[in-house]
Amino acid sequence: MLGLPDHITACLFDLDGVLTGTAALHRAAWKETFDPVLEKHGQPPFTDADYNNHVDGRPRFDGVREFLHSRGIDLPEAPPDAPPSDDSVQGVGNRKNERVQQIIAERGVQPYPGSMRYVEACKAAGLRIAVVTSSANAKMVLDAAELTKYVEARIDGVVITDRKLRGKPAPDSFLAGAEALGTTPANAVVFEDALSGVQAGKAGHFGYVVGVDRVGQAEELRAHGANVVVQDLAELLED
Repeated sequence: MLGLPDHITACLFDLDGVLTGTAALHRAAWKETFDPVLEKHGQPPFTDADYNNHVDGRPRFDGVREFLHSRGIDLPEAPPDAPPSDDSVQGVGNRKNERVQQIIAERGVQPYPGSMRYVEACKAAGLRIAVVTSSANAKMVLDAAELTKYVEARIDGVVITDRKLRGKPAPDSFLAGAEALGTTPANAVVFEDALSGVQAGKAGHFGYVVGVDRVGQAEELRAHGANVVVQDLAELLED
């Protein structure tokens, strides 16, 4: 009924772009943050391809480093709480976080209807559920989307920083999610829309990796490690 192998007992869901439409809000916040930096260095504006290839799914400061490095820009490092006005990796990252919180407050958060149906079906089937996301705003988003009641464990940007876990595409956060649910990676499924996320699922030797294609990158998701790719989680209920 769930479109998953029989041995799967736990679900590890990414948040932005898988359960909620907040990936678009993050993309907008990153563009507003990066474009002035790029202009200052004589570079073209931030694109959707930049977001998908260098930022999506990664912890915030890793995304800043990865993207700017792709454009040949190196900013200095600073403490994690550097002010948003600071021209450092951490300052740029915190500037983006400040902006995305404003956008979420302005526009609100809605779960994808198909994802809500799928999560409800997983819960009804007795599968364990965790959210694994690089976002430090996960609690706020889950509460706003009324998804918190389904989630037994949350490994988010705050936990990743506190535990000094490597960010996606390393599997550390998903491994922590499986551990929090008391299951082995082999018995858990990873749901991801980011290329770095499906890479992490493959690297962690999880039992199944579902790629969620919201932006027309199905082949890339498969190439990075997805066992199956869907445009909406509700498609799995039809299997």
